[in-house]
Amino acid sequence: MFTKMRAPTVVLLAALVSLLAGCSGTATDTETVTIATVGSYHPFDFVNDEGELDGLEPELGDELCRRADLECEWVINDWADMIPDLVAGEFDAIFSGMSITAQRAELIDFTEAYYPPTPSVYVARAGEGDEAVEGTIGAATNTIYSDYFTELGRPFVPLNEAEDFTSSVDAVLDGTVDAVLVDHGYAVEKVSEHEGRLAIVGPSVLLDRGLGIGVRKGSDLKPKLDEALASMKADGTVNTLILKWVGPNASTFDR
Repeated sequence: MFTKMRAPTVVLLAALVSLLAGCSGTATDTETVTIATVGSYHPFDFVNDEGELDGLEPELGDELCRRADLECEWVINDWADMIPDLVAGEFDAIFSGMSITAQRAELIDFTEAYYPPTPSVYVARAGEGDEAVEGTIGAATNTIYSDYFTELGRPFVPLNEAEDFTSSVDAVLDGTVDAVLVDHGYAVEKVSEHEGRLAIVGPSVLLDRGLGIGVRKGSDLKPKLDEALASMKADGTVNTLILKWVGPNASTFDR
């Protein structure tokens, strides 16, 4: 479904099967949409061992596009450039673990949430305990976490996530910082991956209204994606995919 291509910018194409089989239309009638993702935010979006884009968002996006009768092409883009590049027309949508916030909504539109609001949590080295939260804190740049500490007026170590979303955890493991604030689902994934080396500590913080797909202001994609997403929530598909990729303790939508 997703193939990796060599080009000046790495592009992952997903040519989706049209719903028009057996109907009067043809595949050429289908609107083509380019979707950007960071490709390194396991389990939400990542490149697997076969060189294919994988995770919750690609699988959910595959089905969204099918239901909305869209042909979707996926591209990998730096996190820091996501919103500027969307506004500039480099692609049509951001589908990459982007939290819906008032600040971002001033620049772009969001679909309804495809992942419910969940508390952000601190991750520290195992054995450090809640005291780690009072130590040196790291936060990924251009995220709700860095915005949160900036608004609090609390010093933090900025971590560059433009290339790889593992740098937050790496900074904890190598002792650069005592703790980082990250999404709960991502935290659970990394604590499990580094069993015995990391732990969730301290209080949780609710910072957003869930994860949404970002589109340009006034884009006609928003109602199409919202309609398809509503149908996936109604029949339980969204919850099923969340549990598949994030795990049995993940937050899901009430039905």
